Amino acid sequence: MLQLTALGGLGEIGLNAMAVETADDIVLVDAGLMFAGPDLPGVGVVVPDFHYLLERRERVRAVVLTHGHEDHLGALPYLLRQLQVPVYGTPFTLALAGARCEELGVSCDLRPMAPREAFAVGGLSVEPLRVAHSIPDGVGLVLRSGPTTVIHTGDFKLDPTPTDGRTTDLERLGELGDEGVSALLSDSTNAEEPGEAGSEQEVAATFERLFRAAPGRLVVALFASHLGRVQHVFDTCKRLDRCVIPSGRALLRNLELGRRLGLLQFSDAQVAPVEAARSLPPGRVLILTTGSQAEPRSGLAQMAFDPEAALRVQAGDTFILSARTIPGNERAVSRLVSQLMERGATVFHGRSGERIHVSGHAAQAEQRTVLERVRPKAFVPIHGEMRHLVRHLATARAAGVWADGALLARDGDLIRVDENRARVEGTVPCGRVYREAQADAAVSPAALEERLRVAAGGLLVVTAVIDRTRRTLAAPPQVSGKGLSLQEEAALPAMAAAALTDLSALSGELLHDDALVEDALIRAVRRVAREGTGRRPAVMPVVFRV
Repeated sequence: MLQLTALGGLGEIGLNAMAVETADDIVLVDAGLMFAGPDLPGVGVVVPDFHYLLERRERVRAVVLTHGHEDHLGALPYLLRQLQVPVYGTPFTLALAGARCEELGVSCDLRPMAPREAFAVGGLSVEPLRVAHSIPDGVGLVLRSGPTTVIHTGDFKLDPTPTDGRTTDLERLGELGDEGVSALLSDSTNAEEPGEAGSEQEVAATFERLFRAAPGRLVVALFASHLGRVQHVFDTCKRLDRCVIPSGRALLRNLELGRRLGLLQFSDAQVAPVEAARSLPPGRVLILTTGSQAEPRSGLAQMAFDPEAALRVQAGDTFILSARTIPGNERAVSRLVSQLMERGATVFHGRSGERIHVSGHAAQAEQRTVLERVRPKAFVPIHGEMRHLVRHLATARAAGVWADGALLARDGDLIRVDENRARVEGTVPCGRVYREAQADAAVSPAALEERLRVAAGGLLVVTAVIDRTRRTLAAPPQVSGKGLSLQEEAALPAMAAAALTDLSALSGELLHDDALVEDALIRAVRRVAREGTGRRPAVMPVVFRV
């Protein structure tokens, strides 16, 4: 029997982390993060709450990574700070995991694994299974304990012609289906998309056509981890005699890793430094950068908005944003595209009608193919928002998974799987931890709530000065603020008057209590603010004793 518990990834995009347990051992499949949106001010990333594992640390044997995207390994350093266990992965995945841990000053025990080569972690057998995705070296996992077999697909698609030639191992999936699979856990990200995700060769053909038609400089923005698409860029530029100018720390790092591991093939002569963009003829230049999501610090955003940037947009440039816009980034990407066009550039993006991107996640037809190959006795959709999981369940039922075996699980659900069935049997504590954007520090829920309140309604500061000897007010309270409406600014004297009235009613003994004085100040200021504007701004009381 196996017990499965998602600490993240069921009901959201990101935070992927699945605890797989036997009676004596726990293996964590992936440790992903989620990038914070504008609704989380000051927060850079969100990571799973790993207390469930920390409370059982004597049983946790390893982390096994399916691939190198941040939503699957980005939280690894935060876990390894508290729990030192081996980390298994394929070579490129381990290279990215090692770089991530080094960046945050965390030591890690990295152990390579290879497709179809099973290994034991405690009493659990783990067999990596090659899958195609939008990053090299992706795998699914076959997890066995006694007669119970669970397949975890990781993120996958069924690209028949991937750039590196490493297709998803449907043959092995079919063999496992013949042997009998207790449960299938499968990527649901594209569960609402009909048909197939499409092949990278379609993107390669579009690149060839657009590159040939571009009269001036070319700028291609993509995810730094998408080495297959990076290879398309180098191959096409070689045929068209364009130099590739890479821009961005993550991209430069991945180019180096990709060459070292044999995942990228290009010569030094094909690469030029940023300075060469000024001296080379525009028709010989291709700038390869990150920032397809309009990230403020990315190379692409700097080209568009920073007048002091080493590379700046020029009239006649052709930009290709070769990535799907992640939900939540639409407004920023639209602003970026508008800025580029205003400066005279031609821009191809997600709504341009060109095949400049295909997804790395299986669509409905591919998901059904895997279900029909594996023929699981139970099915649990993973990796997606609730609407994706529900739609994937419908595909599973259409593919023949019996109704009682199709489980809609959420983060924290405890799923027990034996040889012939799976069921949800209770829940375990799980949650999220918010990390600062500019510092390696956690943000408490209370602090985040206060930030949201300040962002929504501004900040009022009310100050009281108390004579510590006489235990009386030494001066009337003062109220000031930041981010206030004109109506609230006009009400500042009334707030100060209310604070004076309420403090004057307190005895000398009560004025000696800082906590009570602060509470009285907050109540007085909020009362006036609420009566005058209907809002409840954040209030910071300050008490001085002289």
